[in-house]
Amino acid sequence: MSAGQRPGDHAQVPSQAQVPSHVAVIMDGNGRWAQLRGFPRQEGHRRGLEALRRTVKNAADLGIEFLTLYSFSTENWRRPATEVSFLMGLLRRFVEKDLAELDASNVRVRIIGGRSDLAPDLRMLVEHAEAMTRDNTGMTLVIAFNYGSRDEITRVARQLAADAAAGRIAPDAIDEAAISARLDTAEMPDPQLVIRTSGETRISNFLLWQAAYAEFVFTPVLWPDFDRAALEEALAEYRRRERRFGGLSEPTDRSVGAA
Repeated sequence: MSAGQRPGDHAQVPSQAQVPSHVAVIMDGNGRWAQLRGFPRQEGHRRGLEALRRTVKNAADLGIEFLTLYSFSTENWRRPATEVSFLMGLLRRFVEKDLAELDASNVRVRIIGGRSDLAPDLRMLVEHAEAMTRDNTGMTLVIAFNYGSRDEITRVARQLAADAAAGRIAPDAIDEAAISARLDTAEMPDPQLVIRTSGETRISNFLLWQAAYAEFVFTPVLWPDFDRAALEEALAEYRRRERRFGGLSEPTDRSVGAA
């Protein structure tokens, strides 16, 4: 890369082998972005939606197969009612305005998170988004909405306990595969890279099971400012990591330690 060139200048696009198949993002910093500029929090959320649209396009361009975005957590219901209502409106507008374009771009949409306590119109909206794009074969966009990993694992534990009590499954048949098969992300690869924006270094109840061996990149960029350059820098950091999955590194000199 030449002097003064940023990753977002697209001089070098990573090869498919260098790009993680599943990237998950904790989109954080909308409120702080607005506060720093003297705007109401709602403006930060609006700009955050623009960043979401950019990231979906950039991820697809870079060859990411699964993109999971943490849009609304189970804990976010504790926010002021006016803000929650505004966020629900943003979700509705996103589906109404962007779904046709996502479908035309061959993007498959999946929504993870609890649905039983959603308002009927929201539940119908979620189901419509998934049904409309179910047969698409391009990137899968996963929206974590009303999602909390502890809630997800608790729901799985209840299902398995009920099945065991009813004799449909033996208790000793409950293993990692049985749990994974009942998670909201069943049939999806685990994320290899989790990005959190805004400088916070927490995972905030996000994909606790699935991200057991993910690489984490924490960037100071506030979510409304997250662009292709920031995404490419996170991917570059991922490529610099050594993924051992609990094993040992290959020695540089293979004669070292040889018996």
